[in-house]
Amino acid sequence: MDPINLFLRFGTALGIGFLIGLQREYAHGGGGREIVAGERTFALMGLSGAVGAMVAAEFDAPLIFFGVLVVYAAIVSIAYFVESGERGQVGLTTEIAILIAVLLGALCYWGYLTLAVALGIATTVLLSLKLETDRFVRALTREDIFAALQFAVISAIVLPVLPNQSFFPPPFDVLNPFKIWLMVVFISGISFLGYVLIKVVGAQQGIGLTGLLGGLVSSTAVTLSFSERSNREVDLSKTFALAITIAWTTMFARILVTVGVLNSALLSVVWIPIAASGMVGLGYCVFLFLAQRSSERGDVEFSNPFSLSMAIKFGLLYAVVLLVARAAQFYFGDTGLLVSSVVSGLADVDAITLSVTELTNNDSLNVITGARAIVFAAMSNTVVKGSIAMLGGSRQLRRALLPGLLLMLATGVGVAFLI
Repeated sequence: MDPINLFLRFGTALGIGFLIGLQREYAHGGGGREIVAGERTFALMGLSGAVGAMVAAEFDAPLIFFGVLVVYAAIVSIAYFVESGERGQVGLTTEIAILIAVLLGALCYWGYLTLAVALGIATTVLLSLKLETDRFVRALTREDIFAALQFAVISAIVLPVLPNQSFFPPPFDVLNPFKIWLMVVFISGISFLGYVLIKVVGAQQGIGLTGLLGGLVSSTAVTLSFSERSNREVDLSKTFALAITIAWTTMFARILVTVGVLNSALLSVVWIPIAASGMVGLGYCVFLFLAQRSSERGDVEFSNPFSLSMAIKFGLLYAVVLLVARAAQFYFGDTGLLVSSVVSGLADVDAITLSVTELTNNDSLNVITGARAIVFAAMSNTVVKGSIAMLGGSRQLRRALLPGLLLMLATGVGVAFLI
């Protein structure tokens, strides 16, 4: 091995150990407090891992490296018992981080530099998130744990055993059990991620942040909640309008992510009208933000978006929408599909988005028509939420929301006819 490559590997091991140690030193209040290991000690530990791996390789004796690990295991055990005896601390975080630093140093010598750096950064980030993870755990309920287990079951156990084929002639050929359930897992995962983020940052954060994260879970829930609050807190109507508009704009971003993951060719067309409408919504959010600022907190109550019954219902809804869209296109051409997308969007934009994406994947539908169908569904869904706000919100909320609503609808529909 040439010296430059060798120095790079040892230098990386040293840097990774220093990074982890720096975080441990900071987490314990700086250099004024006694800790098991700080940035210098961790750097030397990472370096010793690389040296141990090199010596073991040079002598062709893997037991040498295992001996290094045994020595560090003994050091970690002694440090743990000393800390637990003197200070009453029973945590193992720093001790485990020591072993990880040594192993990452060995990975550096073995040539896995990219992996070692990635794991070192991931370790440091995880160590830095103590407050956030503690808050997340305290916010969890029994229902959340049960929902997470159900999500694991449908994604890791149910999905792999479903047949990945169709059993019926057109237009029923779109009813593929595996693909239908895969979309259930995909959409449930996005909603579940939004719910987890709300749990991490807290449900009582600023109204704007509630609108952003709430848009990942349910923009309809955000619209309903803040529309109702606008009747009781009229002075905050513009702030509520900001949160609602943010939630609607987040829905457009969610559509683009969904399509982008499943069909890049369709994304290359549909992003133009969807992004245009989203940018108009974003610009209107900036206008509302500048028009009236508020430190008011959001208090939307979001229930866990996943349960087995909800997954089954969404699966059935998606299958029905997929079949209707395929039948409409099969018997009535593109016009039938566009009409069905508008009607489907009134109830759920995710189902029709997934359905159209699947049809374009199967070459049953050209991407231009598919893009327009998704845009019409999104606009239809926005009309429903706009109607909720117009009918259920205060007069001030209606005045604040209406211009943005009309601009988003006009932009989305107008640009859709130009693609």
